[in-house]
Amino acid sequence: MRNVVDEKEKMEARVKKDIALFEENFSKIEQVRDPEDAKTIELARAYCEDAKFYLEKGDLFTAFGCINYAHGLLDAVRMRKESAGENRRRAEEQRED
Repeated sequence: MRNVVDEKEKMEARVKKDIALFEENFSKIEQVRDPEDAKTIELARAYCEDAKFYLEKGDLFTAFGCINYAHGLLDAVRMRKESAGENRRRAEEQRED
């Protein structure tokens, strides 16, 4: 029985850590919000709130899924920004040639 309790405590700690990491990353990406990303960023925030709700209810499986989906949405925004920056850099290089 103790092993089950230990696993539940580990999972709860993991979800809390992921929520804290999301909030840190969210604050960084929100500062450079692009109107094209507003809906995706808002969805990510909503999934984080869902994760907190399910964590409070003790549904760690759903909380873990929600916070990971939230991270994925932020990653998509970040990757789009990086891709746009890379495309701008390439265009500038081509103009210099």
